[in-house]
Amino acid sequence: MAGSSLLTLLDDITTLMDDISVMGKVAAKKTVGVLGDDLSLNAQQVSGVKANRELPVVWGVAKGSFLNKLILVPLALAISAWIPWAITPLLMLGGAYLSYEGVEKVVHSLHGKKENSDEAREQRLRNLSQQEAAAFEKKKVKGAVRTDFILSAEIVAITLGIVSEAPLLNQIVILAGIAILVTIGVYGIVACIVKIDDLGLWLKQKSSSLAQGIGGVLLTLAPKMMKVLTVVGTLAMFLVGGGIIAHGVPFIHHYIEHLAAGYGGIVSSLVSNGANLVLGFIVGSIVLCVVNLAGKLRS
Repeated sequence: MAGSSLLTLLDDITTLMDDISVMGKVAAKKTVGVLGDDLSLNAQQVSGVKANRELPVVWGVAKGSFLNKLILVPLALAISAWIPWAITPLLMLGGAYLSYEGVEKVVHSLHGKKENSDEAREQRLRNLSQQEAAAFEKKKVKGAVRTDFILSAEIVAITLGIVSEAPLLNQIVILAGIAILVTIGVYGIVACIVKIDDLGLWLKQKSSSLAQGIGGVLLTLAPKMMKVLTVVGTLAMFLVGGGIIAHGVPFIHHYIEHLAAGYGGIVSSLVSNGANLVLGFIVGSIVLCVVNLAGKLRS
């Protein structure tokens, strides 16, 4: 009797793990698009600090990301159980904030092109006192963690949508598993990206001509890659923010789908993403105007 009960228990556990595995794979596939945005956004968010402080900053943001998900997973389960209608409005608020941050970055970049050149930025970093450098890092980490919160919320919401019909235990295991894997994966790659120039310098100092050649290529590519990631990261803010808002407003979502349906393949995807990008920029610009107006009225 005890033997048959144990076999039944093992069979139930095996079935549970199979279900979790299948749903986990589906959730991973669904969130992969957001992960690309998450990666490019966070890589450019943690750039611009002193070389010897890049990894501590990445680690600081990674800890913040884990904390975000520790808050979001139980919160998402609670909202889904008691007030499921609130998920979309909350995500839309996050999308609007992400779009606002994107517009703010564009405006700041246009207003201070000379002040934001690589040489000027390097000079400012060198001139910072220890206390100022610590404050600058803290500000960087806070900004990146805020951005991560919104992207993490979307990842958790997408995953929850896939597992919403599953038993509670399955939901918890899959949400926690995706949250941990995403954080380790994204910030592990971000850490590699920000240290590419150091790897290039290390290879450059080797005696092998092949190593020196690879090191030279990496040293040339590193600053260009960070510039590309800065642009891609800003665009990702509009894409993700606009995409969240579009999905929350049915007639806009259907209109974009109808617009993209007139084309095929890559063009259809470009039209859809382009529409989300424009929508994100428009919403971000409106929010920025409102924030500036409120600031003037308050002062």
